[in-house]
Amino acid sequence: MSPTDLALQEQQAAGRRHRVVNDFSIQVATVNGSGSQTANLVLLRSILLMGVPVSGKNMFPSNIAGLPTWYTIRASKRGYVGRKKEVDFLVAMNPETAKEDVLTLDPGAAVVYDETLKLNALRSDLTFYPAPFDKLVTPVCPDAKLRRLVRNMIYDGILARLLGIDLSLMDKALNKQLGKKGRAVALNSAALKAGWDYAEANLPKQDPYYLEPMNETAGKILIEGNAAAAIGCMMAGVTVVAWYPITPSSSLCESLIGYMKKYRIEKETGKATFAIVQAEDEIASLGMVIGASWAGARAMTATAGPGISLMSEFAGLAYYAESPAVIFDVQRVGPSTGLPTRTAQGDLLTTAFLSHGDTKHIMIIPHSVEECYTMAQDAFDLAEHFQTPVFVMMDLDLGMNNWMSDGFKYPDKPINRGKVLTDETLKKIGEWGRYKDVDGDGIAYRTIPGDGMPAYFARGSGHNARGQYSERPDDYVENMDRLARKFETARAHVPRPVIDRQANAKIGFIGYGTSHYAIEEGRDQLREEMKVETSYFRLRAYPFTEELAAFIDAHERLYVIEQNRDAQALQLMKLDLTPERVSKLRSVLHYNGLPIDARSISDDVLAQEGYEVAKKNVRAGSSAGMTGGE
Repeated sequence: MSPTDLALQEQQAAGRRHRVVNDFSIQVATVNGSGSQTANLVLLRSILLMGVPVSGKNMFPSNIAGLPTWYTIRASKRGYVGRKKEVDFLVAMNPETAKEDVLTLDPGAAVVYDETLKLNALRSDLTFYPAPFDKLVTPVCPDAKLRRLVRNMIYDGILARLLGIDLSLMDKALNKQLGKKGRAVALNSAALKAGWDYAEANLPKQDPYYLEPMNETAGKILIEGNAAAAIGCMMAGVTVVAWYPITPSSSLCESLIGYMKKYRIEKETGKATFAIVQAEDEIASLGMVIGASWAGARAMTATAGPGISLMSEFAGLAYYAESPAVIFDVQRVGPSTGLPTRTAQGDLLTTAFLSHGDTKHIMIIPHSVEECYTMAQDAFDLAEHFQTPVFVMMDLDLGMNNWMSDGFKYPDKPINRGKVLTDETLKKIGEWGRYKDVDGDGIAYRTIPGDGMPAYFARGSGHNARGQYSERPDDYVENMDRLARKFETARAHVPRPVIDRQANAKIGFIGYGTSHYAIEEGRDQLREEMKVETSYFRLRAYPFTEELAAFIDAHERLYVIEQNRDAQALQLMKLDLTPERVSKLRSVLHYNGLPIDARSISDDVLAQEGYEVAKKNVRAGSSAGMTGGE
């Protein structure tokens, strides 16, 4: 048994003896399409309103309705928002999975369940709270067609009573969720009260889990990464959006449609100042973006891995013809259709070199909803500065789940449109060529149709510095070398890494995106349980910046933590780093479709450091696990 397993068991045993306050996870197991999302978000928001740091993760099937779905809420007084492997409090509402859900729980967990399922016969080391959901919802909701939806709010009322959530906060969260739908609010509020009253009269508290008010969430909002990115795009001045629906990116463009209709319609004329087009496929959507960008618009699309694959040829056109484009890749599990509703970080290698021939693309990698907002703005500036596609590498966990965040700041810097030719510049440089490197940074001056400046052909075929068709070997080599030089220039302009350097640490962690939350918690586990200190380098962009080599030089061993099978970020590092630096790199890989958790990181690192670790915890990607535990 691993040292961290022993420490965890000691914590769990202590938790059974004492109150566990603001430090546990709740998993709601229901059926997709049953209307449980409203109840889950009301529960999530109620805990936030108590001032307790909270996160919510939805694991749903890739069909319309009928299959199992799990929603996990984590309350953490220390502010941890990454996925926790262990489920402490289960709400079992799905007869198809209830038995398995209960059998995977650790001893000491609590279960709220529909009494018809008779789950208390399965185990004696759990606390069971049976409730007659159908009987409770019938007097609340006379309309039999609506009961299936209102029924879920019963468990919110029960949990409020058992965990210590003020019912008024539940009502406040309910009103926030349903807004002006008065009848729906009234029905669901009555269901909340029915669950509360039943628990108060029939379910004496027997488990150790409690929620108590804190003051750690003042001013915080709950928002999905896709919605945050959409707001960032609007603030960046996007005017053309071409997209094709695909999970998990669709809600980014759907959110943007709503925001643009609200804020980008001229009040005087009622005319839209934007164009949002649903294309016939992902290929066409990027083609439209490239054309709009060439014409001077700020243009974007959003997709997922399969769409990225389809965009390959147009990505090469934008790279070689040097047209700006912003592409959001909300990554999911592949290859092929893969697991459309599971999260991954598996598109890095594909995207970095997307297209045939020699191609290198700029990628920026947000880790939070706030960075989704700010990096959306960065992406448009970078795309126009470098006249090239810029990919924003999100993932399903970030894009489709609700995250706690500070409010977003209004942009305080001017838009950067890059090297757009003006009369003054033309006089200064004397002679203009569309693909001529004037300043030695690889970036040529461009003109925009209709601006009165010289016109040019945007060529995806061979061309010289003037933009004229050419198959001369020297013209091709000169052009390709300039594009490589431009990519090198980008190293100084992409978002810088975030570095937490510990003076005595021999071990360094390198991670990116949503892995950040599990990495931070895993570092705490190693420090507090095993006295192992680590430093941390959070990547935020490709090409890598100069800080990466310096960070590697400062440590004996580096663990690159990724949510993919093939160590894709590490493979990119191998292309940039010296053999001596590469020899220090090791991998911690997680690729089962669930968000990475801290315990998988800490146990994997300990195993590679020579500690004895239980095999079930090592290499989290090797086993799936549909429920919370694995």
